[in-house]
Amino acid sequence: MYVYDYFPIFHSEEANFPLEQKEPEIQKNIAAIETGDIFQFMGKNEEEIIGILGEPERIDSSAYDYKWWIYKNSPHSYIQMGILDGQVVTVYAIGDDVKASPFQIGGQRDAIMSEVSAAPYLQFEYKGGEYRFELSEEDLEKRPLIRHGTVFVQLYFDHFLDTLSSIRIMDEETLLKQRPYELSYRGPLLNAEPLGEEQWREVEKGAEQQILDITNVIRSRHNLNPLSWNDKVATVAYKHSKDMSDHQYFSHVSPTTGDLGKRLKTGGVLFMMAGENIAAQYQDSAAAVEGWLNSEGHRKALLNKDFTYLGVGVYQKYYTQNFIRTLP
Repeated sequence: MYVYDYFPIFHSEEANFPLEQKEPEIQKNIAAIETGDIFQFMGKNEEEIIGILGEPERIDSSAYDYKWWIYKNSPHSYIQMGILDGQVVTVYAIGDDVKASPFQIGGQRDAIMSEVSAAPYLQFEYKGGEYRFELSEEDLEKRPLIRHGTVFVQLYFDHFLDTLSSIRIMDEETLLKQRPYELSYRGPLLNAEPLGEEQWREVEKGAEQQILDITNVIRSRHNLNPLSWNDKVATVAYKHSKDMSDHQYFSHVSPTTGDLGKRLKTGGVLFMMAGENIAAQYQDSAAAVEGWLNSEGHRKALLNKDFTYLGVGVYQKYYTQNFIRTLP
């Protein structure tokens, strides 16, 4: 996290807010999430999902062939549902109102892990291949992988509170395409279809909005104000992510465009205080945010009560969050 205390001339920024759903549709979605269980969605087709939850708020592209259906209904229930060939193959969910029995989001780690078994490796066969994921001590502590019935579950723990922050459910193919842990295998190695430049930009735009959404759910959990989107700040963040990829470095200070303060000023952003989080090589936006949450410096930016706006820039698997505060 990189923070500036800076006091330029005040300039207000117009926040961009997402279009709101009609009230009955919101209530339908919230009721379905709070009374159901996200495991029920795995394997269902599009028509069944719409029948349960209604139309998604938006549909985002992913780097793993499926489309993310986004259900953002309240600060306490947020779901991303990955749909491939008309069927749900993965679900990511965060928010204390989300039901994922026997896993309770917000529940204590010890209580949750006493009900399941997590090992330093997970081995299985799939379509003639043999696959073995190896988990490090850090993986087991912060994001264990568990076989739960016919699906795989990643549990993202908040290491500072020792509570379950969010949950991801996947089928075998999705897990093998993402490869979030060290993998040894015998047989075919499954890969997502390669993306062109325009396809990557669609993935990146979706990931940027997902990071805003997930960040605000986490801030709500800590009784903090939600952050509003800022286009100018997002442009600065995107340029930094692309710059890190193009020049193969990982730092808050660019060899070509300078530090955060200089980059914001170059981008025409006037601010009172600013902060930055960066990440690289996480499989997607949700994993990146949970990684920031478990890093002390990045967590301070994520949960800073004084920030009011956020701009996110994603370039392939480089992620930048830029926070600012303007004068009241």
